[in-house]
Amino acid sequence: MKVIIMGCGRVGARLAGVLEEAGHDVTILDLDPFAFRFLPPNFRGTALVGNAMDVDVLRRAGIEQADAFAAATGGDNRSVMVCQMAKHLFNVPRVVCRIYDPIREEMYRSLGMKTVGPTSVVAELMQTTLLE
Repeated sequence: MKVIIMGCGRVGARLAGVLEEAGHDVTILDLDPFAFRFLPPNFRGTALVGNAMDVDVLRRAGIEQADAFAAATGGDNRSVMVCQMAKHLFNVPRVVCRIYDPIREEMYRSLGMKTVGPTSVVAELMQTTLLE
């Protein structure tokens, strides 16, 4: 599967490494070339510097052939915008967006977007752990 990941922080880099290790064709984008330091040393995928909000950057990353797109940036607005571009402009079949704000996450889910909300997930895990 060809996967494009926006954001090479700890989560994006980890996701890129795990997917690439599983045999997927991974391209990871970030605005900051220094961010690629988070990638595993044996990462054989593609690391591209660029703004994923730019259609030309997405095309260079191979969005037109992508099977999946994941946004793992720290900015909810930017992540949602690029996920919408991937889904509606380029018809990427699988799109997932990390959203920090639980209220926004709920709204985007109601609009049909697949989201992962670390705020909600971590709070639930902590509650479970505390009450064990």
